[in-house]
Amino acid sequence: MHIEQNILNAANEWLTPAFDQQTQEEIKEIMTSSPKELEDRFYKNLEFGTGGMRGVMGVGTNRINKYTLGKNTQGLSDYMHQVFPGKELKVVIAYDCRHNSDTLAKVVADVFSANGIQVYLFSDMRPTPELSFAVKYLGCQCGIVLTASHNPPEYNGYKVYWEDGGQLVPPQDAEIIKVIEDLKYDQIKFQANENLIQYIGSEVDEAFIQSSIKNASFDTAAASKENLSIVFTSLHGTSIKSVPDTLAQAGYSNVHIVEEQAEPNGDFPTVKSPNPEEPEALTMALALAEKVNADIVVGTDPDSDRLGVAVRNNEGKMILLNGNQSMVMMTAFLLEQWKKQGKINGKQFIGSTIVSTPMMLELGSAYEVECKVGLTGFKWIAKMIKDFPELNFIGGGEESFGFMVGDAVRDKDAVAATLLICEIAAQAKANGSSVYKELLNLYVDFGFYKEHLVSMTKKGIEGLKEINQMMVDLRLNPLKEINGERVVMVEDYKTSIAKNLFTGEEETMEIPKSDVLIYYTEDGAKIAARPSGTEPKIKFYVSVNAPLHSVEEAAEVEAELDTKIKNILIDLKIV
Repeated sequence: MHIEQNILNAANEWLTPAFDQQTQEEIKEIMTSSPKELEDRFYKNLEFGTGGMRGVMGVGTNRINKYTLGKNTQGLSDYMHQVFPGKELKVVIAYDCRHNSDTLAKVVADVFSANGIQVYLFSDMRPTPELSFAVKYLGCQCGIVLTASHNPPEYNGYKVYWEDGGQLVPPQDAEIIKVIEDLKYDQIKFQANENLIQYIGSEVDEAFIQSSIKNASFDTAAASKENLSIVFTSLHGTSIKSVPDTLAQAGYSNVHIVEEQAEPNGDFPTVKSPNPEEPEALTMALALAEKVNADIVVGTDPDSDRLGVAVRNNEGKMILLNGNQSMVMMTAFLLEQWKKQGKINGKQFIGSTIVSTPMMLELGSAYEVECKVGLTGFKWIAKMIKDFPELNFIGGGEESFGFMVGDAVRDKDAVAATLLICEIAAQAKANGSSVYKELLNLYVDFGFYKEHLVSMTKKGIEGLKEINQMMVDLRLNPLKEINGERVVMVEDYKTSIAKNLFTGEEETMEIPKSDVLIYYTEDGAKIAARPSGTEPKIKFYVSVNAPLHSVEEAAEVEAELDTKIKNILIDLKIV
């Protein structure tokens, strides 16, 4: 196989004295034994996507390793010295349960300290939302968490948070990436100043738990809490460090933990994927729920920012809620609580994303609270909080099983969200209702919204080309009709233009550019297409809705909506 010159040049740089002997030996071995593997490791630099930087661990520019993370950290250090001149600089670093997360976190701490920056390093793994909280709690300018969220075991990642506790957003991300790209590997300072590295733990933990309880508790009677039977699984991840304590301190004593999954383990041995979006991930939790007759099941991903929820339907059978359903449940509950407390006065907002359920807009409208909609990724919701300091953020989420309660944490937060969904379940049960019944009541009030996600995996260079070509084809041949319904509007977030296909009118959208296309049809369906920012996937999101006149008609209306979704997928050839 012929190896491109640019790939050879990139690989040869890793044979210089800036890299340790073991790394150089590994590169030489790959050069001779597997040109295809060499290409995959060096055809690009790992990039920052919607959730920071994620990749497979190993040597090379397209991998997570000491050198790619060291270069990021050196660039960040240089940038911090530029933008905070004369200030005492502080960063806080956390890491999850993945292989090498602890050693990579120490490498990152070493580089920051070598650049004269005070480092607070968690002494053990912690949930990602606690890192976001700690940035503000400790008065840091920056925070880093080593995590690959719910990706497979061979992955790791690097997420950067700024002084507001939110992830990097434009224009800062581009400015920092420029500084990183201009660096040479031999400019990385790996020699730690141990005097500047301070290990942290229980004090921040306790403050984080108390903050979660303050934001996500709402006058639920003690007896109602004790009466709620909860099954919880951390799926071998970091939430075991926070969720059980938070529930216990909030008064929930009837909690059953899936013990086989309580031990943090980067191999995630009991699941195919440690992702609560995948129904299979909650199999063991659902089995335990049947055994103990639980009311609710909650499972979190490895870094504890996403949560999957299962509740009993009207027949008493455990069913999984999707991310849109849990999001509207939590948002509606928060809005109702704020209204009861007389706290809604036009200076509040809720947050959502362009690929999440349009039902969020209906909820905001009903409570006379603005619903701000941003691009995919919680960094955009955090940016809304920063950009509108005169408004109070009530809560918000996205379809991919993330939710944020209040603004103490500026990222999706499965710790506070787990407590919140338990509050909803406890109050509903005490009132002779259930989470499922309350969801159906919302559908009666606002319309029955049903969503479906199709995620297509396309790995490597060829996969990337295929994904890009699919988006090119959609733009060159825009859909005029979907499932027999005319397309009314097309929003292209790459060009920032929304076009009404009936009138020909075009409108410029005031939202950062992104590779996303959204189609709206005559009958209210919404279909979005976007490449994933963190995985080699292209995603298609379908949302349909219909009026629901009574709870008794729910099964019939849901069946109609399921058929409609199926027909849309067949029409788009993405089944």
